[in-house]
Amino acid sequence: MAWDVARALAHAAARPGAVVRRGLDEADGCVLATPLVSPVAVPPVDRAAMDGYAVRGAGPWRVIGQVKAGTADPGELADGEATGIVTGAAVPAGTTSILRSEDAIVTGARLEGPAEDGRHIRRAGEECRAGDQLLPAGVVIDPAVLGLAATVGLNRLTVIPPPTVAALITGDELVRQGPSSPGRVRDAIGPMLPGLITRAGATPDTTTPDTTTPDTTSVRHLGDSFEGLVGALRETRADLILVSGSSASGPADHLRPALNALGAEMIVDGVACRPGHPQALAQLPDGRLVIGLPGNPFAALVAFLTLGVAAITRMRGLPLPELTNIAVPGGLPCHPTSTRLVPIRLTPQGAVPVGHGGAAMLRGPASADALAVVAPGPSEAIAARLLPLDPGSRPWGG
Repeated sequence: MAWDVARALAHAAARPGAVVRRGLDEADGCVLATPLVSPVAVPPVDRAAMDGYAVRGAGPWRVIGQVKAGTADPGELADGEATGIVTGAAVPAGTTSILRSEDAIVTGARLEGPAEDGRHIRRAGEECRAGDQLLPAGVVIDPAVLGLAATVGLNRLTVIPPPTVAALITGDELVRQGPSSPGRVRDAIGPMLPGLITRAGATPDTTTPDTTTPDTTSVRHLGDSFEGLVGALRETRADLILVSGSSASGPADHLRPALNALGAEMIVDGVACRPGHPQALAQLPDGRLVIGLPGNPFAALVAFLTLGVAAITRMRGLPLPELTNIAVPGGLPCHPTSTRLVPIRLTPQGAVPVGHGGAAMLRGPASADALAVVAPGPSEAIAARLLPLDPGSRPWGG
Protein backbone atom coordinates (compact mmCIF):
# COMPACT_ATOMS: atom_id res chain seq x y z
CA MET A 1 0.00 0.00 0.00
CA ALA A 2 1.26 3.49 -0.83
CA TRP A 3 2.58 5.52 2.12
CA ASP A 4 0.09 8.37 1.72
CA VAL A 5 -2.81 5.93 1.40
CA ALA A 6 -1.76 4.05 4.55
CA ARG A 7 -1.47 7.30 6.50
CA ALA A 8 -4.91 8.44 5.33
CA LEU A 9 -6.47 5.05 6.12
CA ALA A 10 -5.07 5.11 9.66
CA HIS A 11 -6.67 8.51 10.19
CA ALA A 12 -9.98 7.38 8.68
CA ALA A 13 -10.12 4.12 10.66
CA ALA A 14 -9.78 5.84 14.04
CA ARG A 15 -12.70 7.38 15.87
CA PRO A 16 -12.70 10.42 18.17
CA GLY A 17 -13.15 9.67 21.85
CA ALA A 18 -16.41 10.29 23.71
CA VAL A 19 -17.06 13.93 24.57
CA VAL A 20 -16.70 14.71 28.27
CA ARG A 21 -16.80 17.71 30.60
CA ARG A 22 -13.54 18.44 32.38
CA GLY A 23 -12.39 21.01 34.88
CA LEU A 24 -9.74 23.46 33.73
CA ASP A 25 -7.10 21.65 35.79
CA GLU A 26 -7.73 18.47 33.75
CA ALA A 27 -8.29 19.92 30.27
CA ASP A 28 -4.75 20.74 29.14
CA GLY A 29 -3.96 18.81 25.95
CA CYS A 30 -7.59 17.93 25.25
CA VAL A 31 -9.40 19.24 22.17
CA LEU A 32 -12.42 21.55 22.35
CA ALA A 33 -15.49 19.51 21.37
CA THR A 34 -17.71 22.60 21.18
CA PRO A 35 -16.91 26.26 20.49
CA LEU A 36 -15.68 28.34 23.40
CA VAL A 37 -18.39 30.98 23.88
CA SER A 38 -18.10 33.73 26.44
CA PRO A 39 -21.05 33.96 28.86
CA VAL A 40 -20.03 37.49 29.90
CA ALA A 41 -18.45 40.67 28.64
CA VAL A 42 -14.72 41.11 29.33
CA PRO A 43 -14.03 43.36 31.03
CA PRO A 44 -17.50 43.66 32.60
CA VAL A 45 -16.93 47.36 33.37
CA ASP A 46 -14.47 50.04 32.35
CA ARG A 47 -11.14 49.32 34.08
CA ALA A 48 -7.85 51.13 34.57
CA ALA A 49 -5.05 49.88 32.33
CA MET A 50 -2.35 51.65 34.36
CA ASP A 51 -1.55 52.63 37.94
CA GLY A 52 -2.18 56.32 38.42
CA TYR A 53 -5.19 58.61 38.68
CA ALA A 54 -8.66 58.49 37.19
CA VAL A 55 -9.50 62.02 36.12
CA ARG A 56 -12.51 63.84 34.69
CA GLY A 57 -12.18 66.74 32.31
CA ALA A 58 -9.19 69.02 31.85
CA GLY A 59 -6.63 69.53 34.61
CA PRO A 60 -5.54 70.53 37.04
CA TRP A 61 -7.65 68.20 39.20
CA ARG A 62 -8.45 67.86 42.87
CA VAL A 63 -7.63 64.42 44.31
CA ILE A 64 -10.58 63.20 46.36
CA GLY A 65 -9.69 59.59 47.22
CA GLN A 66 -8.33 56.19 46.14
CA VAL A 67 -9.91 53.27 44.24
CA LYS A 68 -8.52 49.86 45.20
CA ALA A 69 -8.48 46.82 42.93
CA GLY A 70 -11.34 45.09 44.74
CA THR A 71 -13.64 48.11 45.03
CA ALA A 72 -17.09 47.11 43.75
CA ASP A 73 -18.52 50.64 43.53
CA PRO A 74 -15.88 53.25 42.70
CA GLY A 75 -18.40 56.08 42.76
CA GLU A 76 -18.50 59.00 40.36
CA LEU A 77 -16.19 61.88 39.54
CA ALA A 78 -17.29 65.44 39.01
CA ASP A 79 -15.58 67.65 36.46
CA GLY A 80 -12.12 68.60 37.70
CA GLU A 81 -11.90 65.74 40.18
CA ALA A 82 -9.44 62.83 40.33
CA THR A 83 -8.91 59.71 42.39
CA GLY A 84 -5.93 57.40 42.77
CA ILE A 85 -6.42 54.05 41.04
CA VAL A 86 -4.53 50.78 40.44
CA THR A 87 -4.33 48.67 37.31
CA GLY A 88 -7.44 46.53 36.87
CA ALA A 89 -9.66 48.54 39.19
CA ALA A 90 -13.10 49.68 38.00
CA VAL A 91 -12.99 53.35 37.04
CA PRO A 92 -15.46 55.80 38.59
CA ALA A 93 -18.37 56.96 36.48
CA GLY A 94 -17.47 60.08 34.51
CA THR A 95 -13.78 59.20 34.15
CA THR A 96 -12.35 60.59 30.92
CA SER A 97 -8.74 59.38 31.22
CA ILE A 98 -6.17 57.62 33.39
CA LEU A 99 -3.13 59.73 34.20
CA ARG A 100 -0.12 57.46 34.74
CA SER A 101 1.69 57.69 38.09
CA GLU A 102 4.99 58.46 36.38
CA ASP A 103 3.41 61.43 34.56
CA ALA A 104 1.61 62.82 37.60
CA ILE A 105 2.66 65.95 39.50
CA VAL A 106 0.95 66.03 42.90
CA THR A 107 1.09 68.99 45.23
CA GLY A 108 -1.08 68.33 48.26
CA ALA A 109 -4.52 67.55 46.78
CA ARG A 110 -3.65 69.23 43.46
CA LEU A 111 -2.90 66.95 40.47
CA GLU A 112 -1.38 68.01 37.17
CA GLY A 113 -0.13 66.10 34.12
CA PRO A 114 -0.94 65.02 30.53
CA ALA A 115 -4.24 63.15 30.14
CA GLU A 116 -5.69 62.39 26.70
CA ASP A 117 -9.39 61.53 26.57
CA GLY A 118 -9.90 57.74 26.77
CA ARG A 119 -6.24 57.04 27.45
CA HIS A 120 -5.31 53.94 29.52
CA ILE A 121 -8.90 52.80 30.02
CA ARG A 122 -9.96 49.25 29.13
CA ARG A 123 -13.54 49.66 28.02
CA ALA A 124 -16.29 47.22 29.03
CA GLY A 125 -16.55 44.45 26.41
CA GLU A 126 -13.25 45.45 24.80
CA GLU A 127 -12.01 41.85 24.66
CA CYS A 128 -15.36 40.20 24.10
CA ARG A 129 -19.08 40.58 24.63
CA ALA A 130 -21.48 38.06 26.11
CA GLY A 131 -22.27 35.45 23.46
CA ASP A 132 -19.09 35.99 21.42
CA GLN A 133 -17.46 32.83 20.05
CA LEU A 134 -13.85 33.03 21.17
CA LEU A 135 -12.54 29.77 19.71
CA PRO A 136 -14.05 27.14 17.39
CA ALA A 137 -14.37 23.47 18.16
CA GLY A 138 -11.24 21.49 17.28
CA VAL A 139 -8.72 23.75 19.02
CA VAL A 140 -6.08 21.98 21.11
CA ILE A 141 -6.32 23.30 24.67
CA ASP A 142 -3.08 24.83 25.88
CA PRO A 143 -2.31 27.10 28.85
CA ALA A 144 -3.43 30.22 26.96
CA VAL A 145 -6.82 28.60 26.21
CA LEU A 146 -7.19 27.64 29.87
CA GLY A 147 -6.43 31.20 30.90
CA LEU A 148 -8.96 32.54 28.39
CA ALA A 149 -11.64 30.16 29.72
CA ALA A 150 -10.95 31.33 33.25
CA THR A 151 -11.03 34.98 32.13
CA VAL A 152 -14.63 34.60 30.96
CA GLY A 153 -15.62 32.79 34.14
CA LEU A 154 -15.75 29.18 32.96
CA ASN A 155 -14.80 26.35 35.31
CA ARG A 156 -15.30 23.39 32.95
CA LEU A 157 -14.94 22.74 29.24
CA THR A 158 -16.54 20.25 26.83
CA VAL A 159 -13.64 18.29 25.36
CA ILE A 160 -12.45 15.22 23.53
CA PRO A 161 -9.92 13.66 25.91
CA PRO A 162 -6.59 12.22 24.72
CA PRO A 163 -6.75 8.54 23.76
CA THR A 164 -4.87 5.95 25.79
CA VAL A 165 -2.08 4.04 24.06
CA ALA A 166 -0.42 0.82 25.23
CA ALA A 167 2.91 -0.48 23.96
CA LEU A 168 3.89 -4.15 23.74
CA ILE A 169 7.53 -4.94 22.88
CA THR A 170 8.17 -8.51 21.73
CA GLY A 171 11.42 -10.39 21.29
CA ASP A 172 13.27 -13.15 23.17
CA GLU A 173 16.58 -11.58 22.14
CA LEU A 174 15.94 -8.17 23.72
CA VAL A 175 17.70 -6.89 26.82
CA ARG A 176 16.73 -3.75 28.74
CA GLN A 177 20.06 -2.97 30.43
CA GLY A 178 23.57 -2.63 29.04
CA PRO A 179 24.79 -2.97 25.44
CA SER A 180 23.99 -5.52 22.78
CA SER A 181 26.08 -8.69 22.58
CA PRO A 182 26.19 -11.81 20.42
CA GLY A 183 22.67 -13.21 20.49
CA ARG A 184 21.29 -10.31 22.55
CA VAL A 185 20.00 -6.94 21.34
CA ARG A 186 19.43 -3.86 23.47
CA ASP A 187 15.81 -2.69 23.21
CA ALA A 188 15.85 0.81 21.67
CA ILE A 189 12.16 0.98 20.79
CA GLY A 190 10.75 0.71 24.32
CA PRO A 191 12.50 3.87 25.53
CA MET A 192 11.22 5.81 22.49
CA LEU A 193 7.54 5.00 22.67
CA PRO A 194 6.34 6.75 25.86
CA GLY A 195 7.75 10.08 24.66
CA LEU A 196 6.36 9.60 21.16
CA ILE A 197 2.94 8.77 22.59
CA THR A 198 2.77 11.85 24.79
CA ARG A 199 4.18 14.15 22.10
CA ALA A 200 1.49 12.92 19.72
CA GLY A 201 -1.12 14.06 22.24
CA ALA A 202 -2.09 10.68 23.70
CA THR A 203 -1.80 9.21 27.19
CA PRO A 204 0.46 6.19 27.79
CA ASP A 205 -1.61 3.38 29.29
CA THR A 206 -0.09 2.35 32.62
CA THR A 207 -2.75 -0.13 33.71
CA THR A 208 -1.16 -3.53 34.24
CA PRO A 209 -3.10 -6.74 33.58
CA ASP A 210 -2.91 -9.48 36.14
CA THR A 211 0.37 -11.28 35.53
CA THR A 212 3.02 -12.92 37.63
CA THR A 213 5.69 -10.46 36.47
CA PRO A 214 3.91 -7.15 35.78
CA ASP A 215 5.68 -4.21 34.18
CA THR A 216 5.42 -0.98 36.16
CA THR A 217 5.86 1.34 33.16
CA SER A 218 3.67 2.12 30.15
CA VAL A 219 5.73 -0.32 28.02
CA ARG A 220 5.18 -4.04 28.49
CA HIS A 221 7.78 -6.57 27.31
CA LEU A 222 6.83 -9.99 25.99
CA GLY A 223 8.71 -12.98 24.67
CA ASP A 224 8.20 -14.42 21.20
CA SER A 225 5.04 -16.36 22.04
CA PHE A 226 1.80 -16.59 20.09
CA GLU A 227 -0.20 -17.38 23.23
CA GLY A 228 1.49 -14.60 25.18
CA LEU A 229 0.74 -12.02 22.50
CA VAL A 230 -2.89 -13.12 22.16
CA GLY A 231 -3.31 -12.87 25.91
CA ALA A 232 -1.70 -9.44 26.08
CA LEU A 233 -3.86 -8.08 23.26
CA ARG A 234 -6.97 -9.51 24.92
CA GLU A 235 -6.11 -8.04 28.34
CA THR A 236 -5.01 -4.58 27.22
CA ARG A 237 -7.84 -2.03 27.37
CA ALA A 238 -6.12 0.97 25.75
CA ASP A 239 -7.77 2.72 22.81
CA LEU A 240 -4.71 2.00 20.65
CA ILE A 241 -2.18 -0.83 21.07
CA LEU A 242 1.31 -0.67 19.59
CA VAL A 243 3.05 -4.01 19.04
CA SER A 244 6.74 -3.92 18.15
CA GLY A 245 8.83 -6.75 16.77
CA SER A 246 6.12 -9.08 15.47
CA SER A 247 4.90 -7.35 12.34
CA ALA A 248 7.00 -9.16 9.71
CA SER A 249 6.48 -12.69 8.37
CA GLY A 250 9.24 -14.68 10.08
CA PRO A 251 8.77 -17.68 12.38
CA ALA A 252 8.90 -15.44 15.50
CA ASP A 253 6.43 -12.86 14.12
CA HIS A 254 3.10 -13.68 15.72
CA LEU A 255 1.13 -10.46 15.27
CA ARG A 256 -0.93 -11.42 12.23
CA PRO A 257 -1.86 -14.90 13.54
CA ALA A 258 -2.76 -13.34 16.89
CA LEU A 259 -4.97 -10.74 15.22
CA ASN A 260 -6.66 -13.47 13.19
CA ALA A 261 -7.31 -15.44 16.36
CA LEU A 262 -8.97 -12.38 17.92
CA GLY A 263 -11.18 -11.73 14.88
CA ALA A 264 -9.46 -8.47 13.94
CA GLU A 265 -9.88 -6.82 10.56
CA MET A 266 -6.62 -6.00 8.78
CA ILE A 267 -6.73 -2.46 7.37
CA VAL A 268 -3.09 -1.93 6.41
CA ASP A 269 -0.89 -4.96 5.75
CA GLY A 270 2.46 -3.57 4.72
CA VAL A 271 3.36 -0.11 3.41
CA ALA A 272 5.44 0.74 0.36
CA CYS A 273 8.05 2.78 2.23
CA ARG A 274 11.71 2.50 3.17
CA PRO A 275 12.35 1.98 6.01
CA GLY A 276 9.27 0.60 7.76
CA HIS A 277 7.49 -1.46 5.13
CA PRO A 278 6.38 -4.35 7.47
CA GLN A 279 4.07 -2.03 9.49
CA ALA A 280 0.42 -3.00 9.91
CA LEU A 281 -2.89 -1.64 11.19
CA ALA A 282 -5.86 -3.74 12.34
CA GLN A 283 -9.15 -3.15 14.11
CA LEU A 284 -10.34 -5.44 16.89
CA PRO A 285 -14.02 -6.44 17.04
CA ASP A 286 -14.64 -3.88 19.81
CA GLY A 287 -13.35 -1.07 17.57
CA ARG A 288 -9.94 -0.56 19.17
CA LEU A 289 -6.92 -0.33 16.89
CA VAL A 290 -3.66 -2.31 16.85
CA ILE A 291 -0.58 -1.04 15.03
CA GLY A 292 2.31 -3.33 14.21
CA LEU A 293 5.71 -1.67 14.36
CA PRO A 294 8.78 -3.30 12.75
CA GLY A 295 11.50 -4.54 15.07
CA ASN A 296 14.24 -2.30 13.67
CA PRO A 297 14.33 1.00 15.62
CA PHE A 298 14.25 3.55 12.78
CA ALA A 299 11.67 1.45 10.93
CA ALA A 300 9.53 1.40 14.09
CA LEU A 301 9.86 5.18 14.42
CA VAL A 302 8.77 5.64 10.80
CA ALA A 303 5.78 3.35 11.36
CA PHE A 304 4.69 5.27 14.44
CA LEU A 305 5.00 8.60 12.61
CA THR A 306 3.05 7.14 9.68
CA LEU A 307 0.21 5.12 11.21
CA GLY A 308 0.39 5.92 14.93
CA VAL A 309 0.33 9.69 14.66
CA ALA A 310 -2.43 9.60 12.03
CA ALA A 311 -4.65 7.39 14.22
CA ILE A 312 -4.00 9.39 17.39
CA THR A 313 -4.70 12.65 15.55
CA ARG A 314 -8.15 11.38 14.52
CA MET A 315 -8.85 10.00 18.01
CA ARG A 316 -8.26 13.51 19.33
CA GLY A 317 -10.82 14.87 16.87
CA LEU A 318 -8.25 16.62 14.69
CA PRO A 319 -7.73 16.62 10.91
CA LEU A 320 -4.72 14.95 9.35
CA PRO A 321 -2.19 17.76 8.81
CA GLU A 322 -0.81 18.43 5.37
CA LEU A 323 2.95 18.22 5.05
CA THR A 324 4.98 21.23 3.97
CA ASN A 325 7.12 21.07 0.83
CA ILE A 326 10.83 21.90 0.89
CA ALA A 327 13.55 22.13 -1.71
CA VAL A 328 16.34 19.54 -1.75
CA PRO A 329 19.22 21.41 -3.40
CA GLY A 330 21.48 18.37 -3.67
CA GLY A 331 18.71 16.00 -4.68
CA LEU A 332 17.67 12.77 -2.95
CA PRO A 333 17.62 9.41 -4.73
CA CYS A 334 14.12 8.04 -5.24
CA HIS A 335 13.11 4.42 -4.78
CA PRO A 336 11.38 3.11 -7.89
CA THR A 337 8.27 1.86 -6.06
CA SER A 338 8.44 2.96 -2.40
CA THR A 339 8.36 6.25 -0.49
CA ARG A 340 11.66 6.99 1.22
CA LEU A 341 11.80 8.59 4.69
CA VAL A 342 15.17 10.33 4.92
CA PRO A 343 16.58 12.11 8.01
CA ILE A 344 17.45 15.69 7.05
CA ARG A 345 18.56 18.98 8.53
CA LEU A 346 16.85 22.23 7.62
CA THR A 347 19.07 24.93 6.16
CA PRO A 348 18.29 28.29 4.52
CA GLN A 349 18.83 26.57 1.17
CA GLY A 350 16.56 23.60 1.91
CA ALA A 351 16.84 20.02 3.15
CA VAL A 352 20.24 18.35 3.59
CA PRO A 353 20.42 14.62 4.41
CA VAL A 354 22.37 13.68 7.54
CA GLY A 355 23.04 10.04 6.60
CA HIS A 356 22.77 7.00 8.87
CA GLY A 357 19.22 6.34 7.71
CA GLY A 358 19.19 2.53 7.70
CA ALA A 359 16.24 0.67 9.20
CA ALA A 360 18.22 -0.34 12.32
CA MET A 361 19.90 3.06 12.84
CA LEU A 362 18.80 5.90 15.10
CA ARG A 363 21.91 8.05 14.69
CA GLY A 364 20.41 9.75 11.63
CA PRO A 365 16.98 10.66 13.08
CA ALA A 366 18.55 11.60 16.43
CA SER A 367 20.61 14.32 14.72
CA ALA A 368 17.94 15.35 12.19
CA ASP A 369 15.38 18.15 12.21
CA ALA A 370 12.77 16.16 10.29
CA LEU A 371 12.23 13.36 7.81
CA ALA A 372 12.06 14.12 4.11
CA VAL A 373 9.20 12.23 2.47
CA VAL A 374 10.59 11.33 -0.96
CA ALA A 375 7.98 10.08 -3.42
CA PRO A 376 8.74 7.05 -5.61
CA GLY A 377 10.28 7.80 -8.96
CA PRO A 378 12.90 6.87 -11.54
CA SER A 379 15.67 9.31 -10.55
CA GLU A 380 16.30 11.99 -7.92
CA ALA A 381 13.89 14.31 -6.10
CA ILE A 382 14.70 18.02 -5.97
CA ALA A 383 11.79 18.62 -3.56
CA ALA A 384 10.21 16.64 -0.76
CA ARG A 385 7.69 16.96 2.05
CA LEU A 386 8.59 17.38 5.71
CA LEU A 387 7.41 14.88 8.31
CA PRO A 388 8.11 16.15 11.86
CA LEU A 389 10.16 13.82 14.02
CA ASP A 390 8.42 15.36 17.03
CA PRO A 391 4.74 14.49 16.45
CA GLY A 392 3.67 17.33 18.72
CA SER A 393 5.26 20.03 16.58
CA ARG A 394 3.26 22.05 14.09
CA PRO A 395 4.07 21.54 10.41
CA TRP A 396 6.55 24.09 9.13
CA GLY A 397 4.83 26.95 7.40
CA GLY A 398 1.47 25.90 8.85
